[in-house]
Amino acid sequence: MTPPDTSGLEAALRAEVDGEVRFDAGSRGAYVTDGSNYRQVPLGVVVPRTVEAGARAVAVCARFAAPVLSRGGGTSLAGQTTNTAVVIDWSKYCTKVLTVDAERRTCVVEPGIVLDELNRQLAVHKLQFGPKPSTHSHCALGGMIGNNSCGASAQAYGKTVDNVRRLEILTYDGQRAWVGPTPPAERARIVAGGGRLAEIYTGLDRIATEYLADIRRGYPKIPRRVSGYNLDSLLPENGFDVAKALVGSEGTLVTFLRAELDLVPVPARQSLLVLGYDDICAAADDVSHLLEHCSPSQLEALDGRMAQLMREEGAYLDSLDTLPEGDSWLLVQYSGDSQEDVDAQAHALLRAVGRDEKDANVAFSDDPEREQKMLRAREAGLGVTARPPDDRETWEGWEDSAVPPERLGDYLRDLKGLFEEFGYDHPSLYGHFGQGCVHTRIPFGLKTAEGVAGFRRFVERAADLVVSYGGSLSGEHGDGQSRGELLSRMFGARLVTAFGEFKAVFDPGNRMNPGKIVHPNPVDGQLRLGPTWRPDTPATHFGFPEDDHSFNRAVMRCVGIGNCRGHTGGVMCPSYRATMEEEHSTRGRARLLFEMLDGHADSAVKDGWRSTAVHDALDLCLACKGCKSDCPTGVDMATLKAEFLSHHYEGRLRPAAHYAMGWLPLWAKLSRIAPRLVNSVLHAPGLARAGKRLAGVDGAREAPVFAAQSFLQWWRQRDTENPDPDDPRTVVLWPDTFSTYFHPSIAKSAVRVLEDAGFRVAVPTEPVCCGLTWISTGQLPVAQKVLRRTLDVLRPYLDAGTPVIGLEPSCTAVFRSDAPELMPADQDVRRLAGQVRTFAEQLVHHAPDDWRPPQPARQATVQTHCHQHAVMKFDADRELMRRAHLDADVLDEGCCGLAGNFGFERGHHEVSMAVGELGVLPAVRGAAPDSLVLADGFSCRTQIEQGGTGRRALHLAEVLALALDGNLPGDRPERLADRPAEPSRTARWATTVALAVLAAGAVGGLCRPRR
Repeated sequence: MTPPDTSGLEAALRAEVDGEVRFDAGSRGAYVTDGSNYRQVPLGVVVPRTVEAGARAVAVCARFAAPVLSRGGGTSLAGQTTNTAVVIDWSKYCTKVLTVDAERRTCVVEPGIVLDELNRQLAVHKLQFGPKPSTHSHCALGGMIGNNSCGASAQAYGKTVDNVRRLEILTYDGQRAWVGPTPPAERARIVAGGGRLAEIYTGLDRIATEYLADIRRGYPKIPRRVSGYNLDSLLPENGFDVAKALVGSEGTLVTFLRAELDLVPVPARQSLLVLGYDDICAAADDVSHLLEHCSPSQLEALDGRMAQLMREEGAYLDSLDTLPEGDSWLLVQYSGDSQEDVDAQAHALLRAVGRDEKDANVAFSDDPEREQKMLRAREAGLGVTARPPDDRETWEGWEDSAVPPERLGDYLRDLKGLFEEFGYDHPSLYGHFGQGCVHTRIPFGLKTAEGVAGFRRFVERAADLVVSYGGSLSGEHGDGQSRGELLSRMFGARLVTAFGEFKAVFDPGNRMNPGKIVHPNPVDGQLRLGPTWRPDTPATHFGFPEDDHSFNRAVMRCVGIGNCRGHTGGVMCPSYRATMEEEHSTRGRARLLFEMLDGHADSAVKDGWRSTAVHDALDLCLACKGCKSDCPTGVDMATLKAEFLSHHYEGRLRPAAHYAMGWLPLWAKLSRIAPRLVNSVLHAPGLARAGKRLAGVDGAREAPVFAAQSFLQWWRQRDTENPDPDDPRTVVLWPDTFSTYFHPSIAKSAVRVLEDAGFRVAVPTEPVCCGLTWISTGQLPVAQKVLRRTLDVLRPYLDAGTPVIGLEPSCTAVFRSDAPELMPADQDVRRLAGQVRTFAEQLVHHAPDDWRPPQPARQATVQTHCHQHAVMKFDADRELMRRAHLDADVLDEGCCGLAGNFGFERGHHEVSMAVGELGVLPAVRGAAPDSLVLADGFSCRTQIEQGGTGRRALHLAEVLALALDGNLPGDRPERLADRPAEPSRTARWATTVALAVLAAGAVGGLCRPRR
């Protein structure tokens, strides 16, 4: 295929398409792959603002003979959403629900709308779209139609093809039409009308007639046949349904512009029965027996291997706790109009199979919250198995085969035997067993010629195996490149020829997603890795101890699942939620870092650490660490960003904000010279504006106020000697920059509460810092020096094993996570990581048994700091608030948007506020006037106070201390930090000069070795 004129193509697209047209290295690099083993660099990316603009983009591409690839969530596991083509990303703007007909139970949608968002909008009608893949939070309907997606709910509602009524399509050569069931008279009318549409229908009619017997004989009669084109939908008995024939065509035939979908009622009630078995094959053997006695809405399975991985990773433990005894489990869900109905179905099944609800290997629930816990263990499958703790890398390639449910147990035994023959130990087996669909990820060796050859031999043998059982190569994820070359083994040469003719009817020039399904690229071609992959292996500051001390392996944690593209819940990924840009998702950034490793001759990023493309993608990363916990494979983009920034600016001048906010602990210490003056200068209209410009701070941000008296000054005035480190009652209160210099009432309150609980509080009196601000700005050598000095100061407490109590979540997270990764061989760092505790952890788990927290007994709206969510978790805080009788509404609204220095930096304010407005700020505004607003993080409190909420947030320590004193605040509590009066002009200038002179001498004071 002759490469198109990309410069002319780009110019034409920019001139003629209402959308974002991107041919830069960063945009192309973000789309090089999906969730599969394959990688192809796009020609460019078009993000149309309307469906009409998308259609226009296809027309321009056709004029230049440029291949086209439509993409939504980009989570495909068979390589169908990666190609050397113009990628049209529908997921940012083309997301409308155009009509809903509740009476007919139909709706019309644009291709980019995400399934969860569609169902959210349908909820008012008590309707939903039936199929629900595990990617429901971020998969687009256009992609679901392209892949013929299924999910667990397909047990009740069928595949996507069973729920599509009509499609508005566009061929590469410009024919546009609505298609669906087409009776003979309608076909005759279309043919009589002539033109391109008549040509299409004539060709389809010929294929359906010529291959009629082959289609009837050659398509396996199983519920989960997804492989191949849906030629069976053109059979007379199936209504010659062109829309259904095009479902699952993976963008290789036409572009979907709009879709009319069938809807189903939202079940009024549900119950869940979990049955335990000795092994997964025994569970599979029982599936057909269960189906004889029930018609469940879901019948899912997971095995003991997946449970083992969850335990080793410390993930989904609450879900595992709900499962009954056994080493594998079947999860049988019932839906109905009443609780009595669904409960009765479950109990009837138990009687039929000779089990009882009280049996140790049976768990029954009709509590929705408990059911969701149980089902989360199954939905977690891909993420849990993608990166096992034993350091093996597992891959797709045979992850969704399907057989008749009654033959499932025997198929699994043979598949296990194949694993053993090829030396692929312990792949987990799970999936939609009620429909005979099996998921697994296999440790293929995709980095060596021998390993790739083994991969190819395995999938060929596995294809023959599944066909011998009357099954399908794909039962859910489609063919793409993973199975396109294997289709002849399933369908035979004659039907594969029919597939080619079917494609030629719609796309005679092979420009629609070429190389997939028809005339496919080899199963072992265009691999993301492969034997010729030779990435750079850069030296790094972070040790990446959980990734074999390899930056490359840390980057490769991302396998393309795409949870970072979710719209609600959790923390990840705030910048994607604000921008809806692939480049600003965790996955998009990981893709660019992968390209930066320059392992392929055609790598999209060629300038390594100096790459502006990678820098620009990382610039809007809030370093919230949400991905560290919310990403199923634990990608830690905050750490990767810090590493990148360190090398990117090595030997070069940094942005002003890196010196201003990156060195904040030093400037905060210097503020003690004249805090009133500093506050006046920072808030005086003219001076503040100029100062922000020089410091790289956004003009829309208000500088936080320095306290007149710092916590350390207050502590010294107490004239209390630090207690003996060996005293078991001693705890070290960590004097973080924010609780010391900005909100000292928090640290004072913590002292008050800890002492009330019987602890003896020690506070380091020499300068210490966790290095957070240097880490977040990528000044890692300085951060290491700061940490070493801090360890020197803390050594007596580290030697004694004294607990260190953190009040600021981001600082506590440094000691738990960043510092051990930055200095993995330092024993004191390891000791500190084990001794640091949150305020709530200390009081919940280590306070004397007879101590009871004060009980303010108030309602509270609570924002969890992102680093706490990601690293320390919030369980202890919930328990402490429960004991304090706080009626806490802990928000699940994501990041506040400020995220340390991010929201202060010039150019970030708009995104920062957009993130806040996605959930946190509206939730605070909506809180009851007499409720408390709690936020332990300085960033969260600042964003709430500056975000137009009219509320001032408190730290939990403040609330408990005030309750101890019987002085609980009202609606808008003022903290103890004052706002000093502005001094005279002469004093202002004199102190400014003094500050400048002293700053020069103080630089390095926090990192100079302790004498």
